[in-house]
Amino acid sequence: MDSWVQFSAQSQAKERLFRAAQYACTLLGYALQKNGAGPDFIARIKQLEAHLSLGRKLFRLGNSADALEAAKRAIHLSDRVLRLCVTVSHLNRAMYFACDNVLWAGKSGLIPHMDQEKWSQRSFRYYLFALIMNLTRDAYEVRLLMEREGSGKCQKGGGGDDGRTLWKDARRQQLALRLKLQLHLLGRVLWSNPPLLLDLVKNACDIFIPLDKLGLYKTGPGFVGLCGLTSSVLSILAIVYPWLKLKP
Repeated sequence: MDSWVQFSAQSQAKERLFRAAQYACTLLGYALQKNGAGPDFIARIKQLEAHLSLGRKLFRLGNSADALEAAKRAIHLSDRVLRLCVTVSHLNRAMYFACDNVLWAGKSGLIPHMDQEKWSQRSFRYYLFALIMNLTRDAYEVRLLMEREGSGKCQKGGGGDDGRTLWKDARRQQLALRLKLQLHLLGRVLWSNPPLLLDLVKNACDIFIPLDKLGLYKTGPGFVGLCGLTSSVLSILAIVYPWLKLKP
């Protein structure tokens, strides 16, 4: 019960709940439309989704300052690659939140006659670049852990002088074995590092959202809703269980 009280007290957790509900509405609306539901009911679902989106933006007011503070802390990381990825990601998140705050002001009527489409596209561009940096950071950490976990021994198969065909077969088998070993090592590394696995899956799901919204890779509302719902649930898990949050 204490954990739930602490969880509900955080605005970030509430925003994640609203986000999960919003993308659940997106997924539900797509499923209902595919199954021939009435237009009035679908319109209500979309209206609820819009209200949840606006509520999320309210919870994100002031998040730009938090992202800038996180970027200032990331500058002091000793690893140069991590320092670059984490700092640039936080800076882009700060710009994303700033654009999102302007968009909230426009949708709530505080800034009339605002070009909401332009600000929406602008915010999604910052969001996309932040996610690219997050995935780059995840890939870098995976590579470091695989190198640390691996034996570092490169077994070289003897080609021999029995002919070119035998050499090609041996080479093909060696590459297949090496790929199998690398996949096994990757699975072991991710399984033994739940925070990294959770962050990787969450970012991989999230990246389809701005790609779809910007028209770079259209996937449709059903897939976007599923990705958004999945990443929201994973984010909530990282809040409920802080040890699942990837650091720094």
